[in-house]
Amino acid sequence: MKVIDFHVHIGQKGDWLPQVFDLMLKANPALNEHFEKIMCPAGLEAILRKEGVDGAVVLAENSPTTTGVVTNEFVADFCSGRKFFIPFCSVHPASEGKVEELVHCVEDLNIKGVKMYPSYQHFYPNDPSMYPFYGKAQELGVPIMFHTGSSVFKGARLKYSEPKYLDDIAVDFPDLRIVMAHSGRGAWYDEAFLLAIIHPNIFMEVSGLPPKNLLKYFPELRKVTGKVIFGSDWPTISDIRGNIEAIRGLGLPSEAVEAILGGNALKVLGKDI
Repeated sequence: MKVIDFHVHIGQKGDWLPQVFDLMLKANPALNEHFEKIMCPAGLEAILRKEGVDGAVVLAENSPTTTGVVTNEFVADFCSGRKFFIPFCSVHPASEGKVEELVHCVEDLNIKGVKMYPSYQHFYPNDPSMYPFYGKAQELGVPIMFHTGSSVFKGARLKYSEPKYLDDIAVDFPDLRIVMAHSGRGAWYDEAFLLAIIHPNIFMEVSGLPPKNLLKYFPELRKVTGKVIFGSDWPTISDIRGNIEAIRGLGLPSEAVEAILGGNALKVLGKDI
């Protein structure tokens, strides 16, 4: 069974704002002394494989006023030549050239998906100005992951990260694969679950959630095990193996566990992964 971690952050020390980098160091003290050895392709792959991961989605970030900027080029270069890593780009919704940037990322940088940060980039996902971007993503066949739910970072605006705004996108772009990072964490678990039930193209990603509590947050999780995707949110979550084992300990059928830990991710990412 292949385990895919769908939510891994990388970057250089100066890429993140201090509040973000400080949280990373507090959550993962090893970064303090061994940042360069850990935050490099060989080092990170070794760490993740030791945690039981067979492949990882690596995220760019373009949220300069809230969390920081990890460029698409940096992520593409980090992942180049290593099939273990699956690069996702990020664009700022206010950028006039966001459609062109997406095409560049997919066609020139070999990017496999997109990560958007509504609560950090301060936009409603269903804003009509984003529709050409979603249309191009659908045309190119790349999934889009949206941050949903709570955040601890100063400057984040919770109102933008409510899952319900993805409903319009799912209806208007039925062939676009949409992933809800954190599955509405905190305020909107029920809303995220409902969207996954009613829309074939919306998936729940559970990074940042204690896996042992998934049946508490989603009492009817068994109904959507074909739509749930495992992710860690590394480096702020470092015990990935513990999370994997917690999912295996939920009492779900073995085929459901396999789907959550890797099968559903491969379904979203496509056959070329």
